[in-house]
Amino acid sequence: MDISISKRHISLREAESKAEELFRAIEDQGIIRSEVTEKQINREIYNLAFEMFGIKKYWHKRIVRAGKNTLHPYSENPPDLMVSKNDILFLDFGPIFEDWEADFGRTFVLGEDPAKIKLTHDIAEAWKEGKRYFQSQPNITGSELYAYVYDLAIQYGWEFGGPHAGHLIGEFPHEVIQGDDVENYIHPDNHIPMREPDGNGNPRDWILEIHFVDRKLEIGGFVEQLLTVE
Repeated sequence: MDISISKRHISLREAESKAEELFRAIEDQGIIRSEVTEKQINREIYNLAFEMFGIKKYWHKRIVRAGKNTLHPYSENPPDLMVSKNDILFLDFGPIFEDWEADFGRTFVLGEDPAKIKLTHDIAEAWKEGKRYFQSQPNITGSELYAYVYDLAIQYGWEFGGPHAGHLIGEFPHEVIQGDDVENYIHPDNHIPMREPDGNGNPRDWILEIHFVDRKLEIGGFVEQLLTVE
């Protein structure tokens, strides 16, 4: 592997490892709980991240969604909800560690609702299946990977909840460097092989997002993390 690629992957992995550490602390400190609003949980996580890592900068908006708000994809901005006793909620945070971006999402269930527990299990398994499929297809395009995880949602008994299934990740600000075009997303209209370098010949690394929903039950589950870095 090229030295510059290796260094890039080490930096991306370190950023994600710190994000994982943050999420473990969120659980350990009981921040995920009922009778508080999404915004309050969001503020508490922001404060915890600052205490742990000195983080003030995020490359995208910080998302805490509970109940019926878990149906909404990233681009929407539903009203703030109070978390209820037996709720489902997910977090989507993009902290920046030493100019390298992380993007980490997880779903949490309060209580013992079997549908919510199944949903949380299914998105985790679907993420693993999506990665295995990506690894098995050297010339896979964004549209092909999107179609695969879209079909996984149906196989698991859910509906895929987002307009895409992931995006590029890298050195901040990757959105300025790479742009916001469809080929930078795991999107049904992206027919470019995902392993192709960018226009400047640099490697491209990806985040895989799984967002399954049940609109009748008004619940959704979300998980995301690095796809292309071991």
